[in-house]
Formats: sequence, structure tokens, C-alpha cells
Amino acid sequence: MYRFLACLLPLLALCGFRPAPPLPPTPVALSLVDRDSGDEATAYLHRGQQWVAGTPGHRYAVRLRNLSGERVLVVLSVDGVNAISGQTAAPDQAGYVLEPWQESDITGWRKSSAEVAQFVFTDPGHSYASRTGRPANVGVVGIAVFGEARPLSIAPAPAPRPAPLRAQEAGADRAMDASAARAAGAERQQLGTGHGGREASASHATGFERASRTPVQVSQIRYDTRSRLAAMGIVPGQRSDPAPRAFPGGFVPDPPPRWR
Repeated sequence: MYRFLACLLPLLALCGFRPAPPLPPTPVALSLVDRDSGDEATAYLHRGQQWVAGTPGHRYAVRLRNLSGERVLVVLSVDGVNAISGQTAAPDQAGYVLEPWQESDITGWRKSSAEVAQFVFTDPGHSYASRTGRPANVGVVGIAVFGEARPLSIAPAPAPRPAPLRAQEAGADRAMDASAARAAGAERQQLGTGHGGREASASHATGFERASRTPVQVSQIRYDTRSRLAAMGIVPGQRSDPAPRAFPGGFVPDPPPRWR
């Protein structure tokens, strides 16, 4: 039996197992939430991949929604790094357990059962993955989801959960230089996930027996600045500034009166 971290869940006493009913093809919905604006990021489909725009300096959360009536285990990877253990991410590692129909916002890198370091959109070179020598997968958040070998009996229903914990620190809102973003264009990743300020986030271990060795769902979202998504043609109705033209057409108009 494995033991995993779970958000605000009681420790269950597992007394035996039987196969669980099949889960839907995608039992967990994955999205990103800008914690400074409060908005859930709009996802854009581009060449078979989901993309969202992030704002440099803003804190964000990974929102997980269990769309099934069964408990599931979700292994969370941010920039190719396991958000609980800090290992280079792999599906067989520790994850978060979601109760049936539960929604949970994961707000940072887990530092202990009581604390996380906030997820913050930052320059790729300042990302946690880059700072620990693993820059290759900066710009992607992913999940591997496992169903549970359902227990025959479990402990009594848990007491009501405490109110959600609030963040302790606000992220800095840093503006990106538009001309620099255009120069980089679609060629270079503009955002990574930093290791931000500490905040309270309660969790503890619970029992979970995976129903299979392979995940029932693997999903990912790629993210970058809005300017880069515009340069790549991902954000609808938005384009980067057009290049100057030597012959834009037309005749010479009079200048404004004060320049005559």
C-alpha cells in the first residue's frame, strides 16, 4: 500500500479491496487560476495543445476538479517537477487525493504538511525548475490521474472541513516590456513558475491503493505570456504590433497646425 499527501482529508482505515467501477475518460478537470485577479485562465486549443496566458509576477493556483463519484489520486507536475516531492516528475510518484466531486486549488510547491511556496509566474531563468538544473520542461503543468481499488469498508464520515486557507503574501505585479516581447516573438518561452513566498496550506497522509499501474488520464496545459501567445497566433483577435513599412501608401498630408 502506498501513502500519499491529500488536501484536508482524514486518514482512512482500509480493510480490503474490490475493483472500482470504471472512471470516465477524463475524471479530473485541470485549469489555472490567477490568484491576483481571481480569474480562471481561458484555455485556447492550438495544434492539439491547450494554452493559457499568464501575467509575470502574479501568483497562480492549479485547480483540480474531480468530475467522478470516486476517489482519485492526482500526481501534479509543474515545469516537469513533482509539486509535492520536488523530484523530476513521473506518474508513479506522490500525489493529491480528491474525494468524489471535490474541487481543490493547489497554490504552491509543498514544503511540509502545513506550508507551500507559492506558484508565481516569473522569468524562465528564475523558475524553480531552472534554478534546480531542469529547464527543459518549463512552461507546462500536467496531471496523471489514477483510480482507486475501492475499500470494502472505511472509517466513519469525516468532520466538516475547515474554511479554505488564505494566502499570506501578495505577489509583485511586474510589467513586461512590449518591445522585448515582440523581439522574442514566438521563439522563446517567456514564463516559468517561481518558488514564491511561503503560505499556510494544510495536508496530511491518507491511504490510497491504485487500481492500476498506468494512469487513466494524462493531461497538460502549456502557459506563457499573452504577448507570446499573440505572436504565435494562439490568442484569438490579438496580434503583435505590425512591422513598420517603407511604403504604406497614400499622399503627404498636412502636419498638425503647430508644426507648420
